[in-house]
Amino acid sequence: MNRILIAEDEPRIVSFLEKGLRANGFTTTSAPDGVTALDLARSDEVDLVILDVGLPLMDGFSVLRALRAQGHTVPVVVLTARDAVDDTVTGLSLGADDYVRKPFAFEELLARVRLRLRAASASSAEETVLRVGGLSLDLRTRRADVEGRTVDLSAREFGLAEVFMRHPDQVLSREQLLSRVWGYDFDPGSNVVDVYVRYLRGKVGRERIETVRGMGYRLVSP
Repeated sequence: MNRILIAEDEPRIVSFLEKGLRANGFTTTSAPDGVTALDLARSDEVDLVILDVGLPLMDGFSVLRALRAQGHTVPVVVLTARDAVDDTVTGLSLGADDYVRKPFAFEELLARVRLRLRAASASSAEETVLRVGGLSLDLRTRRADVEGRTVDLSAREFGLAEVFMRHPDQVLSREQLLSRVWGYDFDPGSNVVDVYVRYLRGKVGRERIETVRGMGYRLVSP
């Protein structure tokens, strides 16, 4: 079981990540500041670090710089509200393995975490391509195919399709889909899920996504 360090000082985000990661089979620990994060990341008890840039006491870039300077190769996914290209370049040049901007969708972050863990461990059996019937999603290239035909999905449509394909034949509520695709900033009263399910049906086939009245939606596997 992989162990994830969440270096983040906002309790709401920590709680959101812990809940999602644990539900997907990971164990988690958290650090509210950069000094604590660096100490924990240097231990052999962490398999990956989700690292916020805006940490108190020691910012995320300084943590990353110190970690790599000391020869530690633990995978690091940088998480930040900053959107400047220079910040992205800085993080990657300091040795970050990936970069996710806030607000983020949990499924996207989860996919990146799995990819980085897989890259760090040749023995990992995690899938890179999801397949359900005639549907396939390549998580590396972000390519979607329907019966061998490539279809163009937006980022939200891809995230929605990924959630459905990870849980075929399972009824997923609107709240679950909002949380996993739209992230911790979702509005529970929004009808955005229904709108995007309609978009997705138009691209993969209406019959593939079933409405379960009063409960949510289900991807029907053949």
